[in-house]
Amino acid sequence: MQPERVPAPVERSHITSHVLDSTLGKPAADVPVALDAFEDGFWMPVSSALTDADGRVSSLGPVTLPAGIYRVTFDTGHYFAAHHQATFYPQVSVTFELASEAEHYHIPLLLSPFAYSTYRGS
Repeated sequence: MQPERVPAPVERSHITSHVLDSTLGKPAADVPVALDAFEDGFWMPVSSALTDADGRVSSLGPVTLPAGIYRVTFDTGHYFAAHHQATFYPQVSVTFELASEAEHYHIPLLLSPFAYSTYRGS
């Protein structure tokens, strides 16, 4: 009898997100998302990605990031234009403090053409 193979753990990004279109009641696919770090008084690009078919970004940036101030920007104008929908918010930027280099940070976005909501997820 051969020993059972256990897959290696998958390391996920330090920062992840999930975008839901609350008007349609569905995940928001293909939303461009950018991650920036605030360094020496300037925003510096770290990473960018598109949400997948489930509205998720599971690899936004490296596995670990140093503590600091970061910003996630969602290109909601691109998303709504692709759906032939006007929007009041062409971008949604969420600035947050990454205090622990050991923790995972999840930033969900609930989106509609004229409103949005976000919170610290798990």
